[in-house]
Amino acid sequence: MSTQDITDATIALIDSLKATTGAFGLGGASSEYKILTDMFLYKFFNDKFGYEAKLNEVYGPRLRNTEKWDAEYDTFTEDEVEDLFSYLPGSVPRLKPEHTLAHMYNASQQGDFSTLLDSTLVDIANLNANTFAISTSGKSRVNIFSAITTYVTDPQKRDGFALSLIKNIASFNFEEVFAEKYDFFSRIFEHLIKDYNNAGGGKYAEYYTPRAIAQVMARLLVDDDAELRGVTCYDPAAGTGTLLMALAHQVGEDRCTIYSQDISNKSSELLRLNLILNNLSGSLPNVVQGNTLTEPYHQESNGTLKKFDFVVSNPPFKLDFPEDRETLAADTIRFWGGVPNAVKNIDPQKPKMAIYTCFIQHAINSLKATGKAAIVIPTGFVTAKSGVEKRILERIVEKHWVYGCVSMPSNVFATTGTNVSVIFFDKSDKADKVVLIDASKMGEDYKEGNNQKKRLLPEEIEQIVSTFREKRAVDDFSVAVSYDEIKEKGYSLSAGQYFDIKIDYVDITAEEFDQRMSDYKTELKSQFEESHELEQEIMKQLDSLELNEK
Repeated sequence: MSTQDITDATIALIDSLKATTGAFGLGGASSEYKILTDMFLYKFFNDKFGYEAKLNEVYGPRLRNTEKWDAEYDTFTEDEVEDLFSYLPGSVPRLKPEHTLAHMYNASQQGDFSTLLDSTLVDIANLNANTFAISTSGKSRVNIFSAITTYVTDPQKRDGFALSLIKNIASFNFEEVFAEKYDFFSRIFEHLIKDYNNAGGGKYAEYYTPRAIAQVMARLLVDDDAELRGVTCYDPAAGTGTLLMALAHQVGEDRCTIYSQDISNKSSELLRLNLILNNLSGSLPNVVQGNTLTEPYHQESNGTLKKFDFVVSNPPFKLDFPEDRETLAADTIRFWGGVPNAVKNIDPQKPKMAIYTCFIQHAINSLKATGKAAIVIPTGFVTAKSGVEKRILERIVEKHWVYGCVSMPSNVFATTGTNVSVIFFDKSDKADKVVLIDASKMGEDYKEGNNQKKRLLPEEIEQIVSTFREKRAVDDFSVAVSYDEIKEKGYSLSAGQYFDIKIDYVDITAEEFDQRMSDYKTELKSQFEESHELEQEIMKQLDSLELNEK
């Protein structure tokens, strides 16, 4: 089966699960994403366990040399099951014989099947808690599965719902995709969550970062041929992990460790799925659900922020948090540029506090002395003239921390009209020039649902990356400027303010000049005559007006 065939089959599996949730009245419900991701992951776990168990030198031959490995696995004793577990790599999920999909399918005609499905998922979650659970900033553990059939409010319909879910996932096998990497799973993941990460998420709305932007950020942080080992990558507002996955892929999944925090429980669960699909399960203990600004989880033993090799983030731009504002403002070490003023009249639909400025400062403070970062920011920041934004701009230029800025096309995010840029930091102070790129005119238009969007084409990504790396100046596209030049421009990081204004001169003869001037005079004379005639007609019409008395 080709990669495209596998992709199509996987997407068809996801769509069939959505059809089931829709048929049972859960389409678009807040619980739908949980049902889909749990069943998708249960299927993935089942096939991953079987795939790895069949490779085992001790028990593999026994499982391989049979028509159905799961039927043979049903004959294992408890001691043999535990022994098999001891041979498997730590990142491989553990399933007992009664947990396999085949075992569940064979029991599907028994009574109370929904209860069996729920209890099986909970058993698997508990069995694998040490590997696949994520934590909250309060040290609570969030297991990977929970009961899902109870989302169907009518108890009489739950067995039918459970049976439909099991039939959907039984028709596909993941084994052929385990050799695939980021490029495959990023597309699958995007399709899986596309309806559940948007601006409708309430106060802490989640936004899916376009993969093209994630690729640009990763490639401008890490060279294509970089040989890195033991690298730490961090996102303080990780969302579902798009930026971290692109960065890990660029570094090498086996060469880095992921750290993250996000206030959204849903995003943290989706990030966990993303890590599992991309063979980064070893980083799951570092995934934390909590408020990074008020409760930064990743700290050293002395209470200072943990330092990382790379930081990437697409933080929320605006969010009102007057209850925490003074506490954050008192932390002048972390928020050296200040904290946005509190909002008196809060409108949940129109937040005003620019908390991305807090995340910029937190990200910079989380970098090692040789660390690099890339942060998505509203484009207005790069020309800020006052307030917290201006103080941050001055600091990053004076310290030579900023080494680049790329302004992206409008509408790259479907749910916000804000124009965005990506700003790049290097704590090592090695850069002699700052690369500024205006990519706002790039991208192709497309429609996603009711939203008009733009996306960067592969050749445009290559143009941005190569121009940035080579520090090339391209007319109306890019410049490489010194820090002194930036100071002279009022600390602006807008590429357009450094473009040369060009006036095109055309050589013409004296005869050509005289002829052009004659033509201009003739045209103007004609226009003046026409204007004079119009004036006379207007006056004539005014003179003809009379008062109509009744």
